[in-house]
Amino acid sequence: MWKELMTMPHVIFGVFGILFALWVAVEAANSSEANQRRLKLASIGTTLFLWLTYLIGGWWYVVYYGAAVSNSDKSIILAGPWKWSHSFFMETKEHIFFMLLFLSILLPIVTFRNQIFKDTKVRNLTIVIALTIVVLGLGMEGFGAMISKGIKMSLMGGK
Repeated sequence: MWKELMTMPHVIFGVFGILFALWVAVEAANSSEANQRRLKLASIGTTLFLWLTYLIGGWWYVVYYGAAVSNSDKSIILAGPWKWSHSFFMETKEHIFFMLLFLSILLPIVTFRNQIFKDTKVRNLTIVIALTIVVLGLGMEGFGAMISKGIKMSLMGGK
C-alpha cells in the first residue's frame, strides 16, 4: 500500500507544475505592471513543483521501479506482454524530464530579470517556455499512465 501511495505525490506535484506553468503563460500573455508579482510567484511555483516531482519520482524509481530484484515494477513489465511500455515510455520519460527541469529553472530567471510587460520578445519567450512545459508535462503524465498500464497488463496476464 505504501508503494502505491508514494506514486501519488509524484503525479500530483507534476500536475501542479503543469498548472503553474499554464498560469505563467496566462499572466505573461496579459502582462502588465500590476501582475508582475503573480507572474514571478507562478514561475517559482512551477520550478518548485517540478523539482518536487523529480525528487519523489527519482526516489521511487531507485527504490521501487528499477531495483535489481525480481519483483520490481521494471522486471514485472519486462516479463509481461507490454515490454514496450518500459522500453519506449519510461526510457523517453527519463530523458524528457531533464528538459523540463532545465526549462523550469529558466522560467524564473526570465521572469525575475526582465520586465515582461515592456518587452514583447521576452514576453513571447516566457509564453513559449511555459507552454513547452505544459505540453511536455502532459506528455509525461500520459507516459506515466502507459507505464502503469504495462504493470497492470503484466500482473493480469494480459495480451
